[in-house]
Order: sequence, then structure tokens, then C-alpha cells
Amino acid sequence: MNGRVIGGRYELATVIGQGGMGQVWTAYDRRLDRRVAVKLLRPATMTGPATAADELRRRFVRECRVTAHVDHPGLVTVHDAGSEGEDLYLVMQYVEGADLADHLAEHDPYPWEWAVSVAAQLCAVLAAVHAVPIVHRDLKPRNVMVRPDGSVIVLDLGVASVLDSDTTRLTHTGSPIGSPAYMAPEQAMGGAVGPSTDLYALGALLHELLSGNVPFAGSTALGVLHRHLYEPPVPLRQLRPEVPEPLEALVLRLLAKDPRERPSGAHEVYEHLLPLLPARGAPAGPMDPTRPFLRPHAPWPDRPASAAPVAPLAPAVPAQAPSPLPVTAPVTAPRSDPRASYPPPVPTALVPPTAPARPDVAAAVDEVKRLLGEGALTQAVDMLGGILPAAAAEHGERSPVVRILRKQYASTLMDDGQYRRALPELRRLAADRDAEAGPADPQALQFRYDAALCLEQLGETAAALTEFRAVLPYYEGDPARAFDIRQRIALLLVATGEHAAGQDLLQRLLFDAERAFGPYHPLPAELRRVLEHQRQLGPHS
Repeated sequence: MNGRVIGGRYELATVIGQGGMGQVWTAYDRRLDRRVAVKLLRPATMTGPATAADELRRRFVRECRVTAHVDHPGLVTVHDAGSEGEDLYLVMQYVEGADLADHLAEHDPYPWEWAVSVAAQLCAVLAAVHAVPIVHRDLKPRNVMVRPDGSVIVLDLGVASVLDSDTTRLTHTGSPIGSPAYMAPEQAMGGAVGPSTDLYALGALLHELLSGNVPFAGSTALGVLHRHLYEPPVPLRQLRPEVPEPLEALVLRLLAKDPRERPSGAHEVYEHLLPLLPARGAPAGPMDPTRPFLRPHAPWPDRPASAAPVAPLAPAVPAQAPSPLPVTAPVTAPRSDPRASYPPPVPTALVPPTAPARPDVAAAVDEVKRLLGEGALTQAVDMLGGILPAAAAEHGERSPVVRILRKQYASTLMDDGQYRRALPELRRLAADRDAEAGPADPQALQFRYDAALCLEQLGETAAALTEFRAVLPYYEGDPARAFDIRQRIALLLVATGEHAAGQDLLQRLLFDAERAFGPYHPLPAELRRVLEHQRQLGPHS
């Protein structure tokens, strides 16, 4: 027993996992009397500028909020998050079962039907995650749990993003976030990542389940990453002839070097897996990943049914509270009718018509300011989205009040990680400002730049490249923004497989940055790290 209490309520018990950046503990939630898992991250172990730990804490809170938007049974539930001393902590649901790496080791060779069932469940999770959008960045067997009922749970969503200094940059150590054995080429090269990056990791995971080994191995991390970049994977049927041909073909597509040659998304991967899923038969036993397909929604194995019904929660109002409207005759229904527990419908004539209340826009704006000051971004987003139509009706769509509200709405959506919702708002703002003041207007350019950031986050690489290239010429007088856009363009090129073009642009950017800021400025130093890493992964390394 450890005895340390985190956040004033979570008492740490035993270590159940450990890595370079922290530990995972079983813990006891004193307030709710339940077992939980606590992940501790140690930003102090990072090398780099003194502000790195503070920046990590900020990103940690933001990413936890973003990942909390994803509601899916295949994701571990996050209960709490925060910081204490030098530690960041993430409190999660305690998941009973075994991680997929141990599950594979215990069932070697892994039945291919099991592999297909695991992959199909992971597709459902990834589809939900990518819709937010979030990229997991570190999908691997150790981050997947198999529960006793055969369902799989994905762990560490958002943690890899927290440890990265930016969505398009490397960490301060110069190493890309992720695990080399499952890392897509664009991620290995430090390029922008997207949903297809997770699909590549899914392909590597599937290859390991079906063959017993990862597609690319080596004695060093750089050696493994080099093989991901330049060597084709061995077709699975050469290693295991009983693997169906369509499954082999799907894994090869998932492991394509060019993201554009991979499946279009997790939905497409699932459709290819669907004909291979088991449709009948009996599970092989506990923790059989085919169970959710063979016996959907069946009770968990080896768990007896409750002997007595669970007592209902106490009602929120007194049991004898009078009805607000008189009911002249009771309405009854057979016990088997599910409608029996519902009150009878109230005749429309008894409900007096009421005029909709006119929203107080000024009061709502003050409330939004308060919420933003407290960091309650999701609540602020909901309130802004709710008052915009009322403000437009009261003041006019093109009024300064509505413009300010819409700008704040788009900005808060971005801060809250809701890039898909922010994008149309930014495009609308940019078009309106462009029509009034021209394409060189600073506000119009800022809206277009933010829209490009949203496209980058959504994994729409080609569209992001087009937008960044379109706004770049207008920033000749703003060296800092121009350098930022040029670096993003370079790393997006790397992400699309255009390594030579991306590296050439980075090299020219380094020359210009050293001339503008000096060789010891953080930007040239970071560019040198990126280029050195990419040179190490070059064809002749």
C-alpha cells in the first residue's frame, strides 16, 4: 500500500503500470467508495525550457476536457483530472480484464476470428474519436484492455497529445510521440498527424495479432522507424496461410506508407471486417473477443444474476406531492406494458398557451464572460450557441454585437477542441470580413488562418495546405506568423509523404530563421532538431 492521497480523495494502492513519463496505480476513491485507476505524469522529467512543465499542465487540462466529449462504451471513462505538486493526475475507471498484449501472449497463436473481432470493436472506438476530432497517436496492445465479456476498452486517449508540444511538432527531446513499433511514417518523420495515423497503428496491431510479431522490428527505435518508412510489410499469408485473403489485403492497405492510400476512415475498415465477423456459435470462454458478436448484450460470464431486485432510488419529490393538474380518472395498463410506469398524457386544452420568453442577450454575455474566466469552456460554448440566434433576431446578423458574439463563439469552440463546429463559423466570419475590407484585412486573414488550423486538426491535409499557402503571401510583414505558416506547410508535406519537398522547405526556413533571429533562438534550434531527426530516418541511415 502506498498511502499517498491525490486530489484530497484518491488513495494510491499499488502500481499496475509504469513507463517513461509516469505510472498507473490502483487507487481508492474515498468520496464515492470505489476502486479507480490513477495515471500520474511527471512533467519535471522532460528536458527543455523551464516553461515546458507549465505548458504541459495547460495542455493536460485542455486535452482532458476535449477527450471528455467522447462518449463511447469502448473508451475508458475519465472521472477526474488535475495537478498536484509536480505531478499531473488522471483518474479513470478501473477496468477488469487483461491488456491485449498479455491476452495475445496467453493465446498464441491468436485465432484470426478473435483478431477481426478486436479490430472491429476498435474501429467503432476510432470512428467516435475521430469525429471529435481527436487522434489517439499511441494505439497499441498495451493501450487496449480485453474485459471478461470479450469487449475491448481503449486507454490513454489524449495522453499522447498532451505529451506533444504541438500537433505538428516533435517533443522537446526531439522524439516523436508514440511507440515506434506502431508508428505511421508521417508520425515518425514529425509531420502532421490525422485519423489515418491511427489506422496505420491499427494495421500494425492487427499484423501482430495475426502473425505474433509486429510488422517491423529492430534493435533501435531509429532502425524500426526507418523500416516503417522504407520497407514493405511481409504479407500475412506468407506467415500464416489460414488468414483469409481479404483480411491480408486490408492489413496491407492499413500499412500503406502514403496516408492517401489507406482506407478513408474507420467506418470503411469496419465494412471490410464485417463479412469476416463470426455470426453463430458459442464463445470459447471468458475474455473471448468474439463474444460481443456471438451473444450481443449477454450477461457477463460467470456472474450470477441478482437474487433480489435492486431498490429504486428515493424520489426527488415527496411521494404524496399533489399533482399539478387534476386527473379525473386513473389510467391503468397491464404490468407487461412498458408504458405503465409513465403518467397519462395531459390533454392539450388543459395546458395554457405561453409566449416564449425573450432571452436577455446582455445578461447572457455577462454569464459567458464569467464562465470563460472560470475556464468552463463547454458551458460557454453552449450558451454562446444558444444566444446567437436571439442576438441576430434582435440586432441583425451583420450588427457589431452579433459579429463579436460569433467571433467569441468560434474562438471558444477552438479552445474547447471542437474544430468541426468552429470551421463553418470561421469561414463565415472570413467571408463577411473579406467582402467588407478585402482579402488583406488582418481580421479576415486571422479567420482564414484559424480555419486552416481547424482543417489541420481534422486531418484534412490537402485543404489545410491550400489554405495556409493562400494566406502566406499576406504575412510578409509579420516574420513570426510567416515562419509559423511555412513550418506548418513543411510538416504537412511530410505528413502526405512528400518528404523531400518538406525537408527542403524546412532547410530554407532554418536558413531564414537563423538570419532573422540568430542561431540560438528557439525556432532555429527546434528546426535543427526536426531536420536532424529526419536525416537519421533517411534512406541511407
